[in-house]
Amino acid sequence: MMALNDNMRGALLMVGSMTAFTVNDVFIKLLGGDMPLFQILLLRGIGVVFFLGLLTVWMGQLHARFARRDWGLILLRAAAEAASVWCFMTALFSMDLANLSAILQALPLTVTLAGMLVFRERVGWRRMVAIVIGFCGVLLIIRPGPDGFTDGALFGSLAVVGVTVRDLAARRLSADVPSLMVSFVAAVAVLLFAGVGAATSPWVPVTTLHWAYLAGAMVFIIAGYILSVATMRVGDIGFVAPFRYTSLVVALILGALVFGTFPDGLTLLGAAIVVGMGMFTLLREWQLRRRA
Repeated sequence: MMALNDNMRGALLMVGSMTAFTVNDVFIKLLGGDMPLFQILLLRGIGVVFFLGLLTVWMGQLHARFARRDWGLILLRAAAEAASVWCFMTALFSMDLANLSAILQALPLTVTLAGMLVFRERVGWRRMVAIVIGFCGVLLIIRPGPDGFTDGALFGSLAVVGVTVRDLAARRLSADVPSLMVSFVAAVAVLLFAGVGAATSPWVPVTTLHWAYLAGAMVFIIAGYILSVATMRVGDIGFVAPFRYTSLVVALILGALVFGTFPDGLTLLGAAIVVGMGMFTLLREWQLRRRA
């Protein structure tokens, strides 16, 4: 059997990470009709913080020896994570899984645009054209009507904003800040946010089926965290990064199999445009970094 090189290992890890996060979304969506959002976030968050904390300690990455600037970025990233998780799950309960996943594929475009606006990063005309075309694709997906955005499209778009802030903060962290420590702090922030919300909202009894769904969500989101950290350490980012779009393929398949839903033609066209422009942007950034 031919041995896998680093690029292929990185690609497989990226595919595994995106698949794990999407399967977690399926379990959460299955819970959404029976259990309040903050109760789901709190119960899942307890398990995630516990196991992620154990892993961080085991890897020797649980420490606070960072510069004040890095701590500020870590806390900003954690706050953005909590906000984006809430927006994403709110959107997940009110729209199809594949449609929401398609909106999130705009992230490479929004991160590039925000990097230019906030950090004055140079963005050439090719990437600017790709960003404009990509946002047109997003409009095909969400298609705001005369009354504006639907609730799902609005919260899905806000989730993209939150994740963009999260990723920009991560990009500015010093290289010696451990990835697991950053993920652990974010998980704690989500748990604390959920705890405040759960204390002021009603709870429902948790059935055996609910516990099974929660356990599935915990297992797959932890797997997603671990695989995503491993992905960043293996292979060439220019080769590996485009494989993040497998999350849309997985969402399309699971949405059809589990929920019996499939996007219409315009949504698929918009998703294809967003993915194409996102891949172009990722590859263009990789080329520029190699030249530099």
